[in-house]
Amino acid sequence: MKLLLCFFAALHVFGAGAQTDSLLVVSWNVENFLDPRTDSTGRYTFGRFRSKCNAISKTLLLIAGRYGRLPDAVALMEVGDRYVLERLLRDTPLRKLDYSIIHYDSPDRRGIDCALLYRRSTLTLLRSAPMHLYDSSGALMRTRDILLAEFDGLAILVNHHPSKVGGDSERRRAVAMSRMQALMDSLSATPSTKPALNVDGRRPVLAVGDFNDDVWSHEGSRPAVEGTIKYNGAWEKIDGYFARGLNVNESVFSDPILSAPDRSFGGTKPRRSFSGPRWLGGVSDHYPVVFQIVIDNASSCSHTSRSGRRDSFVSLLRPLRLLDG
Repeated sequence: MKLLLCFFAALHVFGAGAQTDSLLVVSWNVENFLDPRTDSTGRYTFGRFRSKCNAISKTLLLIAGRYGRLPDAVALMEVGDRYVLERLLRDTPLRKLDYSIIHYDSPDRRGIDCALLYRRSTLTLLRSAPMHLYDSSGALMRTRDILLAEFDGLAILVNHHPSKVGGDSERRRAVAMSRMQALMDSLSATPSTKPALNVDGRRPVLAVGDFNDDVWSHEGSRPAVEGTIKYNGAWEKIDGYFARGLNVNESVFSDPILSAPDRSFGGTKPRRSFSGPRWLGGVSDHYPVVFQIVIDNASSCSHTSRSGRRDSFVSLLRPLRLLDG
């Protein structure tokens, strides 16, 4: 308890810090992060929900410890509604920080959405909107919207493309990818509110999320990482990014504390929350992906915090356990 009190005090003092030439963005499919009041499966009790909130919060703080700064933005997929985000920010150590919520209800049949948390001290929101997907006949697709957030100098798109399940899945994913690329092209061609940030006429745009298709690094060979999700013993990297006018260093946060033994196929795999109706106590069947972003001509863009301090959590985070119980 004493360690946690010291930890929270340190968050309060140093939590506003950020480097002036870069941003840290996390993208994570948090596996059915559902409202226990409306979960039709009946799997979520309030105790399990609180455990999951705490585990998500502690993972983000572990990432802060690893990278020496808090994430400036956190893109989340498989979010049930705004209530779960409000509880995440109200009932966990994240309440000590300055995160705000961007969320819209989508027409998804399962009732899950995309969301974005962002730090007010490092990002200034200009506008946000849900970007619907439409089929070839112009009908609204019952799937997750692409979430658009435009900040002063940077646009972020949060994606959760249609599942591979179903006979029409490939076409539906192609529609989502085409819609995302069109949005990126349009945003990139729009002059930034900070003209000095435009590089070769491009506005910086970052699209992140769960694409339900293989999205390894865009340049060179595959990175030395197994993947973000494991299915029938095989690693896949379906979580990642696309960018315009940005330098992005990508890494999968496959920390052992988020992992469990793969007793069927060997090795390890992400420690998920549920296996069918059975509560496993993990966080997600996906690993989070971390993006260190340098905006081209970044000296013209100030993301300095109000305090001017730099986050430093490494020594405090190491002793913390991720999951309750």
